[in-house]
Amino acid sequence: MLRKVQPKKTQPSGGTFAIVASRYNARYVDAMMRAAKAELWRADVSRIQIVRVPGAYEIPVVAKRLARTVPGLSAIICLGVIIRGETVHAAHIGDTVSRALMEIQLAYEIPVIHEVLLLENESQAQVRCLDPRHNRGTEASQTALAMVHVLKSLQA
Repeated sequence: MLRKVQPKKTQPSGGTFAIVASRYNARYVDAMMRAAKAELWRADVSRIQIVRVPGAYEIPVVAKRLARTVPGLSAIICLGVIIRGETVHAAHIGDTVSRALMEIQLAYEIPVIHEVLLLENESQAQVRCLDPRHNRGTEASQTALAMVHVLKSLQA
């Protein structure tokens, strides 16, 4: 069942956050990106770096470069929309991106938030990306902020 995104009281975060967003299916990804940025600004982050890539498949290489080269990066939020077609191509892209983002997160010990959605149809995309009650961009930022606090608490 699809859960509503609940407003969360966030602690001021500071820090630098990156958003890597696909240009493919821009209508949906742009809506998630706007929601993600709004949630981060609401949490008083210091800086948001936006990087646009052609499609979902290109997200991991940019996420890895950011993790490796941006000093003090708090988290990376990855946004994309893959809509299944008549072949298995979308599933291959989704699996590959998922595995790569997990590997980056583990290698660099930085939260890499995976909101590269593999959806069955445009109706699902509309609900998850355009409807503010279910916008996965908001949820991605909330997860990034929560993970930054979890990792900071483990440093003590």
